[in-house]
Order: sequence, then structure tokens, then C-alpha cells
Amino acid sequence: MSKYKPLWKAIGQRTENSFALTYAEIEQILGFPIDHAFLTFKKELPAYGYEVGKISMKAQTVTFKRCV
Repeated sequence: MSKYKPLWKAIGQRTENSFALTYAEIEQILGFPIDHAFLTFKKELPAYGYEVGKISMKAQTVTFKRCV
């Protein structure tokens, strides 16, 4: 099981077409901070109906958008 599965499940339950989560919100869902492994595991997200959009290091946010 992917260590990011709790995050993917939480995102999959959303209904918005796009939204952003802060690093802190993601850490709260996962129980650990995201790291570079996130870039590898993000390919699992489309199975939950969303994809990773913009990752902002400056604003510390990740934007997610619904797959078309």
C-alpha cells in the first residue's frame, strides 16, 4: 500500500473541479510531511479522479484538479 493512500482517498471524496491544500493540511491528513517521494507517488492519484496541478514551494500549496 502506498504511504500516500490516505491523502488520495481524502482527495477522491472531494467534489470540487479544482482546489488547493497547504503542506500543513496534507501533513495533517497523512501524519507526516510530504517529501520528494510525493513526485513519484502522484501518478497514483488519477485512480481517485484527480491529478496534481501546480506545486508551489513558495506558497507551500499543492493544487489538485479533477481528471477530465
